[in-house]
Amino acid sequence: MLIVLGGAISLTRVQDGPKTAPVSNAVPPAEAKPAPFPSPSSGLSMREEFSTAVEEATAGSTGQVAAAVMDLESGQSAAAGDRHVIVTASIVKVDILAALLLQAQDAGRTLTDQERQWATVMIRASDNAAATALWDAIGGAEGLAGANQRLGLRETTPGQDGLWGLTETTAADQLRLLEAVFTDGSALTDASRAYVQQLMGGVAEDQDWGISAAVDDTDSVRLKNGWLSRSETGLWVINSIGLVEKDGRRLLVAVLSDDEPTQAAGISLVEAIADQAVSVFTTP
Repeated sequence: MLIVLGGAISLTRVQDGPKTAPVSNAVPPAEAKPAPFPSPSSGLSMREEFSTAVEEATAGSTGQVAAAVMDLESGQSAAAGDRHVIVTASIVKVDILAALLLQAQDAGRTLTDQERQWATVMIRASDNAAATALWDAIGGAEGLAGANQRLGLRETTPGQDGLWGLTETTAADQLRLLEAVFTDGSALTDASRAYVQQLMGGVAEDQDWGISAAVDDTDSVRLKNGWLSRSETGLWVINSIGLVEKDGRRLLVAVLSDDEPTQAAGISLVEAIADQAVSVFTTP
């Protein structure tokens, strides 16, 4: 399958990240105690208000969108468009790293220096060669599927023939992945979860978009974005997942979109959805 991503053409790989980019040493900030969870001000249920907010953000868009948010303190969550199945592009790199860490845990070992180098540039710089190396290391589609079963993902189908970026998923499953990375009781150990969080907190500056638009203090954001142009249609997939902190709340956020006319339009749409979706959870 021919896939065009970011102006480059590849016959075998989905590519949406630069080869190299600056990285930072961001670490997770101290947790803030949130205020009592707000009730929907309109009298609607949380899901209804959330769906309305997403609809307002997507007015005029002809593509598919899906979003899901969870408040880590209350456990309350909401989703819209959660039946849409959308390819991951590079957000699957978080899943690949989680699978690698699970396998290392099972073997009773830490990651090698090479694996850490690949993991760092894969998450922070969205390096595709590193993702391919780690995809092969975990056993490809079969390895990812096995890890996802343990992580609680039920609606994610790994890409075939080495095309990891064509893994299919839903916003609900991406929220489950984020739960595995950011909450206790996960198949991932505390050390493994802290490692993924740290890398997601230090993405390259030119990739610090998406869900980060929902907050003023982007230093608190832990994210991974994905973007690709589909050669069949010329339309774009734009995805953003991670954790944001706003008004003392720690929120897991997943926003997925498909069939967007341009990369810029897709990014603007994802950011508008994230902003509206998060506001449902933070507006008294």
